[in-house]
Amino acid sequence: MSSSKTTPKTKTKTKTKGTTRSAVRPLLICTGVALAAVTLGIVSWQATAPAEKGAAGSATAAAAPRTDTSAALQALARREAGDKLAVGRADAPVVLIEYSDFKCGYCGKFARDTEPELVKKYVENGTLRIEWRNFPIFGAESEAAARAAWAAGQQDRFATFHSAAYADGSKEKGFAEPRLLELAREAGVPDLDRFKADMAGEQAAAALKKDQEEGYRIGVTSTPSFLVNGKPIAGAQPLGAFATAIAQAEAAAKP
Repeated sequence: MSSSKTTPKTKTKTKTKGTTRSAVRPLLICTGVALAAVTLGIVSWQATAPAEKGAAGSATAAAAPRTDTSAALQALARREAGDKLAVGRADAPVVLIEYSDFKCGYCGKFARDTEPELVKKYVENGTLRIEWRNFPIFGAESEAAARAAWAAGQQDRFATFHSAAYADGSKEKGFAEPRLLELAREAGVPDLDRFKADMAGEQAAAALKKDQEEGYRIGVTSTPSFLVNGKPIAGAQPLGAFATAIAQAEAAAKP
């Protein structure tokens, strides 16, 4: 899943550590996103890839975001106790927000290789909270998978659906409705009729739109993209990059 070339860890036209969205949004939305990003002064996500060597080479050095921008990004953490697409304490000192797409290969790599280690090391001891944002960028099947994940979450099966959908080789099977039902069964969703209704309902569409608009507003251009207490991290970076960012955020959060 990696290139032998040394490149930044988000994808532009070459295969690197992240995957850019194709031109799937209407021009009006793209224009609005650009204006919002300029208004908020959001930093470049490619410029924030940590300067750490991983399996695919070295990332570019991170540019420090402006203080006001960092605060605005940090404020995106919802910290809602009943959030079905989150794990960890609502009052954890560090919140990692993840913008991802189920058809993104690098999102799958992060979900399989890195995320479980973050949960084990940081979520379980109360240091970290992870909040997922559905950010589909590869068309209809991406959006269908995002709605399905949300629907699974309504029955407290988001995490298991997430694992099943990101399992090695899963995305190659596609995310047509029969496959989504198969994943729901695999994830242990108890009421499949409710799952189908929720997946097609207005609440799922509204939740997806909210996540997408948030990502576009702050200038997310690739998946996976992350915020760690407001600090952007682009691409499926090695575990060490996240460990460093979490340690720094935890230290900064102490009174």
